Amino acid sequence: MEGGTGYSARANERGDIRVRLAERMAGEITLSDSPGETLRKWRMSFGIAQTELSAYLGISPSVVSDYESGRRRSPGVQTVKRIVNAIIDMDIAKGGSKVRAYTAMMYGFNPNVIYDMEEYELPMSVEELAERIDASVVLDVKSKKPLYGHTIIDSIRAILELSSNEFQRLYGWSTERALIFTKVSTGRSPMVALRVTSFKPGAVVLHGISKVDEMALKIAEIEQIPVLTTLMDISNIIEALHRK
Repeated sequence: MEGGTGYSARANERGDIRVRLAERMAGEITLSDSPGETLRKWRMSFGIAQTELSAYLGISPSVVSDYESGRRRSPGVQTVKRIVNAIIDMDIAKGGSKVRAYTAMMYGFNPNVIYDMEEYELPMSVEELAERIDASVVLDVKSKKPLYGHTIIDSIRAILELSSNEFQRLYGWSTERALIFTKVSTGRSPMVALRVTSFKPGAVVLHGISKVDEMALKIAEIEQIPVLTTLMDISNIIEALHRK
């Protein structure tokens, strides 16, 4: 009886988490000024191709493409719910790694580790990021991802205090984001930490240095993560990245 009750409680908890995640995703899409872009952000964050999603939903790939590009009128609330549930179901069918990660993110973060976290309504390119924060691109990659947010992190406290599950919270609501590490001396430690995590950011910014450790750059090259450096004051970086 006890085992059965415990299993039921865990099942209910998983169901509640799934509902909360679906509500968070659907709410962000429907309330966005650019719902198509926001839908695309979530689909890409879960690693699902347009063709996969359309096949699961039983619709033409061009319908999904038209929604995301804005060529088709924004989907209604029920359609958004159906798409969101499909994205979650597909991830669960693959093992649920993204759902588990986003679940961890829903439980907040340590303000002593994270100085600032922001989700972008519209994507930002690595080039625009560099321009805004007066950064130099020290390692470029061919397949750069659009950035949908940033997190500014105390690298020393993050490495010393965060578990692997807590480290995932640095990604906020999208892994397609810039992780900006402060208090770095060479850049090696944050890159080693990223090497052993399952999710990879869209870009890494190393604050306070101009020369980056060769091993850090090698890891970034293997993982195909652009690396930037900047000397701009943190308060100015936050202001620049919050500017519309």
